[in-house]
Amino acid sequence: MTKAGSRIVDLVLLIAVIVAVWQGIYLLAGDAALSAPLETVRHAIELLARPRFWLDIGESAHAFAYALVIAWLGGVGIGVWLGGHRLSGDVVEPILVALYSLPKVTLYPLILLLFGLGISAKIAFGAIHGIIPVAIFTMNAIRNIKPVYVKTAWMMGLSPLATVRTVLIPACLPEIVSGLRVGFSLTLLGVLIGEMFASKRGLGFVIMNAIGLNDVRTMLAVTLLLFVFAALANSALLALDRHLHKRV
Repeated sequence: MTKAGSRIVDLVLLIAVIVAVWQGIYLLAGDAALSAPLETVRHAIELLARPRFWLDIGESAHAFAYALVIAWLGGVGIGVWLGGHRLSGDVVEPILVALYSLPKVTLYPLILLLFGLGISAKIAFGAIHGIIPVAIFTMNAIRNIKPVYVKTAWMMGLSPLATVRTVLIPACLPEIVSGLRVGFSLTLLGVLIGEMFASKRGLGFVIMNAIGLNDVRTMLAVTLLLFVFAALANSALLALDRHLHKRV
């Protein structure tokens, strides 16, 4: 069996195990706590057929796209700066790690105060979740770069900006992509949490509304759709990550 075939078999077995465990928990807990896998998939298809649901998808996708761009670009920029300036990195790194470990939901009142209700607060909350891991991954990648690369750039007379663009970022790209992959998932989580707390539209609002109405089917159906999206996106980023690491 080829390597690709083996991965497909492993994926099918993993899905089968997840579905079996899900079905087993459903039989034990009943409809009040969980919906059956087949019923959840059926309801997810029903939701996708509703125009109103696509408005919620569009709202979440809009906020997520902006938050992801801010988290990725901001995280890489901060990481390059802190990694290239040792003193700044030593001072700021403990602060970043402390913020990374802090439950971000405690910052949400401040986010609402600064940005108010609406899409701006969701974008800011999503970006806060994703920007720190991207910055930490990038900073450590810059710190661990081989000194010969920097010396070569210096001997060639490259400017600091040219050194970052043509030497540092290409050399650290595999580690940076690893940080982008982590930042992707956390940014999505941040946007959804933001929609749960103060929003009238979006997938996070749909989940929160379903919880309030004890609509287990809708809650799990939306969660399933989000899981599939996140899994596919992370699989693509992971494939890129592995490809870049093989080239190093």
